Amino acid sequence: MRRIISVLMENAPGALSRIVGVFSQRGYNVDSLCVAPTEDQSLSRLTIVTHGDDRVIEQITKQMNKLIDVLKVVDLTEGTHIEREMMLIKVATRNEQERTEVMRNVDIFRAQVLDVDLTNYTIEVTGTTDKLDAFATLMKQTSDIIESSRTGVCGLARGEKALRP
Repeated sequence: MRRIISVLMENAPGALSRIVGVFSQRGYNVDSLCVAPTEDQSLSRLTIVTHGDDRVIEQITKQMNKLIDVLKVVDLTEGTHIEREMMLIKVATRNEQERTEVMRNVDIFRAQVLDVDLTNYTIEVTGTTDKLDAFATLMKQTSDIIESSRTGVCGLARGEKALRP
C-alpha cells in the first residue's frame, strides 16, 4: 500500500541522511522525497512516499521517532490530506501538428508552457501523482519526450490537523 509519511525534523547537517538510513538499513524503498525548511528556518519538513503494510509503516515510524533530529512523524494517508507533485517535461514539437496536439493536452491538463523553442516545448504540470503519470503517458503517445524531472510528493493534512513540534 502506498503511504505518505510527513516528518518534522531539525534543519541540521546529516539529519536527512539518518532518516533515509532507517529505510535503507531495513531494505525498504523510498519512492520519493521532498524536503525543505519550514517557516521556522531551524526546522525542515520531509515528505516521504513509500510502500508497505501497516506493520512495516509502524516499524518505520517508531524507528524515525527514535532519531534525535526528528520532532514528529505523521502518516498522512491515515486521514484526509492534500498532496501535490510537480513535473517539468520537455517534448519534441517538430511540426505544426505536434505543436497543436501538445497545446491541446496542456490545456486539458491545466499545465503551463514555460519555454518554447523551434523544436520543443518545456511544460510544467502540477497535481497528484496519477495526474502527472497520465500526462506523461499521453505525451509519450503524441510526441517524443526529450527529458523530464519530478519533485516528488509534498502534502498536508486537511482541516485543523497540522504538523507542529
